[in-house]
Amino acid sequence: MKELVIEAEKNNLPQVLEFVDEQLEAVDCPMMTQTTIDIAVEELFVNIASYAYNPEIGIAVVQVTVHDDPLSVEITFIDNGMQYDPLAKADPDTTLSAAQRQIGGLGIFMVKKSMDAVNYEYKDGKNILTIKKTLN
Repeated sequence: MKELVIEAEKNNLPQVLEFVDEQLEAVDCPMMTQTTIDIAVEELFVNIASYAYNPEIGIAVVQVTVHDDPLSVEITFIDNGMQYDPLAKADPDTTLSAAQRQIGGLGIFMVKKSMDAVNYEYKDGKNILTIKKTLN
């Protein structure tokens, strides 16, 4: 497992993506899969930076673990911010027009649809959100 500890600020997103991409490239992750993972990482990190500590700035921990058989990656985001389970919110009704839908929730919906698994827990005062994707 590799770990990055970084201030949860939107302008640190490039460093987070670089850290994740280094781990993915080390195991020859296909570019299309890497792009899908990067979109999910961006959504989750920006959410932490925007809401977890608002208006303060806190720390985010990003952990990347590569598993064999099947080759997959697990990325965990940990923060000490406000308790919030993004998976508890109902999925948006994508059959409605954009004007008819409620604002918010589309990003986490995309994460849930694009990853093989998404899990959340609140433990010891920490939000812990993990995504998992098979690298094929």
